[in-house]
Amino acid sequence: MLVASVAIYLFSSGFRRDDFYNRLENKAISTARLLIEVDEIDADLLKKIEADNPVKLAEERIIILNYKNDTLYTSDEKGEIIIENSLTNSIRLQGEVKYKQDPYEVLGFLYTERYDRFVVIAAATDITGILQLKNLRWILLFVCLTSFLIFSAAGWMFAGRALQPISGVVEQVEDISISSLDLRLDEGNGTDEIARLSRTFNKMLERLEVAFKLQKDFISHASHELRTPLTSINGQLEVLLMKERPNEEYKSAVASVLEDIRNLTDLSNRLLLLAHTASEKQNSGHILKIRCDEILWQVKEELHKYNKEFKINISIGSSVSDSDQMVIKGDEYLIRTAFANLLENACKYSADHSVDVNVEYETECLLISFTDTGIGIPEEDLDQIFEPFHRGSNVNVPGHGIGLSLVSQILKNHNARIEITSSPGHGTTVQLRFPSK
Repeated sequence: MLVASVAIYLFSSGFRRDDFYNRLENKAISTARLLIEVDEIDADLLKKIEADNPVKLAEERIIILNYKNDTLYTSDEKGEIIIENSLTNSIRLQGEVKYKQDPYEVLGFLYTERYDRFVVIAAATDITGILQLKNLRWILLFVCLTSFLIFSAAGWMFAGRALQPISGVVEQVEDISISSLDLRLDEGNGTDEIARLSRTFNKMLERLEVAFKLQKDFISHASHELRTPLTSINGQLEVLLMKERPNEEYKSAVASVLEDIRNLTDLSNRLLLLAHTASEKQNSGHILKIRCDEILWQVKEELHKYNKEFKINISIGSSVSDSDQMVIKGDEYLIRTAFANLLENACKYSADHSVDVNVEYETECLLISFTDTGIGIPEEDLDQIFEPFHRGSNVNVPGHGIGLSLVSQILKNHNARIEITSSPGHGTTVQLRFPSK
């Protein structure tokens, strides 16, 4: 508003000045033409004509000089307009000079006739224009001050109304705690920025709610799985301490306790590894180029030592034409763990304890398939098979239900994909797709 008012005033002031000088020039040209071009009119007659001229400007002064700077005509009887040689020289050089001599605004220009050139100096006071400009200045000042007051009040009111939804969002957010993650923010009309903010916050709350539920379920299942072997160990030891027993019974009880401790250690290690792989930032220091076929052969030998009945058949497909095609980038320990879990599961759930492993190369992708002829996975369990501690409804082999969730997290960290197809009673096929190096 202030900039607009200043611009209006400056433009109006410029327009007044230009308009006044145009009127002053026209009046001076008319007077000079009468004196110079009309033979019947001399200086005395011209003064009488100008004295009765109704369009005469306020405080008008007109002076006409010849080439010798002699005064041919002047209406400035008192000599109020100061004329110096420097002024007439500037007029002759520049053709026109404008300046202010309080209270007059002065215009000097060169008037040319056929055989001679004259210097015409005209001065007057723009009383009406100055008053109008002064009046405009007061009007703009009043409008500005009034507008500032109105804008301040309106801005305060509308800003309060505009920020009211944000205040509501803040109040709703303050009511949400870890025990009330099911609450959601009001999305209002669903179209403005506040609605977008609320919608984004609600999506974040949904993710947090799911994460906390998974964490709660994980802790519950982990506590249950840890409690079982601990309860078994505690019970067996209490029975042993009740009375003296033969050495054979002690050995049998100790062997059973040792087996429970091994299961407990294996569960703890898997839980720690699952927590490690689930972290958002992995240690990039162990990301190296590794050969998948070499790891498969190494895992085969390790599992064969663990259980002589396991039969692992590894084949390299014809699509693999170069050993470099079996190279991927990853953590060797984690990839070894994933392969070991898949091979062990396949062998455990197959009647003949066998699994076929096939390595193929597709476009920009290394495909590894694990196929068994075991009990398979029911269709209703396929969607939950990667959740920790979830086991198929048809499983009767001891285990903790952590293996596949661990494999899934390891592959996710390596930008790999896992796909499972299964038919109950006919076996399961697990396909891993690693991006090529």
